[in-house]
Formats: sequence, structure tokens, C-alpha cells
Amino acid sequence: MMAETEISNNSQYFEGVEKLLEIWFTRSDGNVKQCDLRKIPRQKWDNLLKIVHCEIISFVSNDKIDAYLLSESSMFISKRRFILKTCGNTTPLQCLEPLLLLVKQYAGFNEVEDVFYSHKNFKRPDLQKNPYRSFEQEVTFLDNFFEDGIAYCMGGATKDSWYLYTINPATKNNKNHCRLLNNPVDPDQTLEVLMTDLDPKIMQIFTRVESSSAAEATQNSGIAKIIPNMVIDDYLFEPCGYSMNGISKNGEPEPPSGYYMTIHITPEPEFSYVSFETNIPQASYKDIISRVIDTFRPGNVVLTVFTNKTSATAAAGCTRELEKIASFGELRRHEVQYCHLKNYDLSFAFYSKFPS
Repeated sequence: MMAETEISNNSQYFEGVEKLLEIWFTRSDGNVKQCDLRKIPRQKWDNLLKIVHCEIISFVSNDKIDAYLLSESSMFISKRRFILKTCGNTTPLQCLEPLLLLVKQYAGFNEVEDVFYSHKNFKRPDLQKNPYRSFEQEVTFLDNFFEDGIAYCMGGATKDSWYLYTINPATKNNKNHCRLLNNPVDPDQTLEVLMTDLDPKIMQIFTRVESSSAAEATQNSGIAKIIPNMVIDDYLFEPCGYSMNGISKNGEPEPPSGYYMTIHITPEPEFSYVSFETNIPQASYKDIISRVIDTFRPGNVVLTVFTNKTSATAAAGCTRELEKIASFGELRRHEVQYCHLKNYDLSFAFYSKFPS
């Protein structure tokens, strides 16, 4: 993701760490049959992303989900769920107010069911715009929209930490008249693997020197084998950097929100970073995590797993699986935490080749 570069002290730096915003929408009367976020016109999404300081560069879809590859990461739109994941010094929270207006105007929803805003700690927070230079400022910004927000910091306070803002268990309306529901309709689960200190030889694949196209980088790196049989939309940036979205093929059984995977790579050795994310349900995520780690060979890994009450992954007992996995090859677990949220259970773990 090298669409923009920060200049500081005569050196180039790019923040690969993404800001991840996910919102689930519903209606106060429960009648969501005619509601759909995909009714929002493409031009409206283009205008919204200008506020975020990124743009659409590619697009794939199936009957459940629209997947947009962006100049800085990805956006996924399904019937009720909006996901925006952006890296660099993008400003995703600035799109909240216009997004909520678009949803009411075009999609028919009038309430927010759940909100998640998260990111790993930035390596260079000083290069971010306000309010992204500190999580406290981001929380203050979000509290302007959601009275019942709650913030978490998982992991170390200064190194390899992960921040989350979500909705607190409450019944009163928030400032956007978003009633907080306690019974999620769609089965949902999400695995995120955030990696730093990547193998330089692997990272070379994601440069124009080593690969002539995104398809070549996808094939030679083994990315296509992490979750097989998906429709892949990939992009290799100039002179380096890589993004991909994967979605299920039409006709495969899945919930209304659809299944996806996404990978984003900042390959420069001084600040290498790779993120992997998927919502495909598994009885165990151990094999997928192992394939991701074997593909990129990171020195440090942050893992998060979200599951709601109707998730097949939760039913299989995967929610607290990370407590049982002490290592992935050379990577040793240094920390594991568990948190019960309004509609979801969250597991967090940090693995590293290095002493904690």
C-alpha cells in the first residue's frame, strides 16, 4: 500500500498499520427485508472515500458482498455490515457522519446494531493526523457519535498493543438514535493476524523488482493457498506494496453478510507490516494461522478472534482456543487475554520470536 508516503527527517516512512472500522446496521421495527447497504450508489462511496483520503482501485462482488480494493487497503459492503480498513495517514472516522446519513437515505436502516473501531499501535503516531495521534483522542471523537462506547487496550501499553472501541452493554439511545440490540441475527466471527518484522526475502516478492504483476506475487508467495477456492482481486503497487481481497464464489452457502479475506503488505524492511483478516468460520483457526505465519515468517504477531453467540466457530469452542496454543513454530506466546463484549467474545494473543 504505497499510494502515499510520509516524509520525515529526510527519510521516507509509510504506516502499514490499518485503522479498522466495522458497523452493523438494523431498523427499530426489525423489518430489514428491503434494507441493503449495497443500494448506496457507487458515486456516493467515491465521495465518502475522498473524506478518508483514499480511492477505489478495483472491485469484485458476489450475491452477498461487494469488495472494494482501495489505494489504502479495503472496504467491504454487505446487506447490513460496513467494513472500512485503511492504512497510511487516512482519516476513516471523518466519514462517520456522512455515512450515517447515506445509510438512512439509501439503505433504509435507521439504527446501529454494533460498532467496532480497532488498530494495532502505530509505529509513528507523530505522523498521523488528529485525532489519530493517540487512542484517547480517537475515543473522544467516537464518543461524539456513541454515548455508550467503551475502550480497551490489549497487550503492552507501549509496544505491540492493540486498541478497540466498541459498544457498552446499555439500553438507552445514543446520539444518533441507535438503539443497542443484544441479539445478533447473523452468525459472525473474525480472525485478524497482524504481523511485523517480516522475512526480508518474502517481502521482496511484493516489489516490482521481484514480481511483474500482482498475480505473480499472489502465486509465488503462496497467498492463494491460505484459503483456497476464493475469487481473488489483487494489486501490486509501484514500486512496492501489495493488497488483495478474496470473496466466496457465487452459490456457496453463507450468511447474508458474506465471507471474505483480505491481506495488505508494506514490505520495506525498516517498517515491514502484513495484515490478514477473514470471517470464514472454522472449528479451529490453528491451521489458517499456521499457514499465514508460514507464508510471511513474521517476528511478531498480534492475533484477535471475535465470535458472537450464533457463530459456528464459537459453538466449536474456538473462542478461547489461543489459550491452548503456546507456540507457532519459533513464535512463542507472551500474552493472552479474553474479553466478553456486548454481543461478542474476544480473544487476544501476542506471539514473538523475541523476548517480551
